[in-house]
Amino acid sequence: MSGWVAKRFWKEARAVDGACGHGVHLDGRSVRTPAKAELLVPTRALAEAIAAEWGAQEGVIQPARMPLTRAANVTIDRMEQQRDAVAAMLAEYGGSDLLCYRAEGPSELVARQMAAWDPLLDWTESVFSIRLRVSRGVMPVKQEAAALERLHEEVKLLDNWALTAFHDLVNLSGSLIIGFAALRRQADADTLWQISRIDETWQEEQWGKDDEVSEAAERKQSDFLNAMRFHDLSRNTIDET
Repeated sequence: MSGWVAKRFWKEARAVDGACGHGVHLDGRSVRTPAKAELLVPTRALAEAIAAEWGAQEGVIQPARMPLTRAANVTIDRMEQQRDAVAAMLAEYGGSDLLCYRAEGPSELVARQMAAWDPLLDWTESVFSIRLRVSRGVMPVKQEAAALERLHEEVKLLDNWALTAFHDLVNLSGSLIIGFAALRRQADADTLWQISRIDETWQEEQWGKDDEVSEAAERKQSDFLNAMRFHDLSRNTIDET
């Protein structure tokens, strides 16, 4: 290995408006994606947030601290070519959705799952006119083919920017329904993340926290919230001031 690392070379990072979208310039030069496409996003708000990520870099560039840039790169370089495969993969979560698999006991955990997860399944029925089946224990549950197809159709309606965010929301939570609830403002992102962590929270309460597990959970929570922020900024639905 050469040991080469990328370091900050620019003085100013700023958002710019163009005929084809909103970009980011570093000392007047366009930021480009790994595939060398110009980084153009649908809203000024998202471009400004990405510019802020570049402006916050000091010394060695740290991509891990640039989640919006990374998500924009994925959207531009990969999502158009892979959207059908991504949509199909995400729709498969409907057949094994976290909310459909319940504990057999103890009663307090069963009650927590019911209180948090049943309202989301009720909401799903009211919005999509389907009812997902629930199983207890380790036995798998087979969902109706029509219900899964309905969810797949909804996933396919998402544009590339929303699909990038949705991918992380679903993958991190383990729930297609939580992903839809996030995009449709059924609850705020923090609340939905905690809903997805009921089983893990229960285990921590019974056996105590493991530092490594807790750190991993915190990273996942940060990624979940960043995905929601990316979605909202791509639609100018949050105030960054």
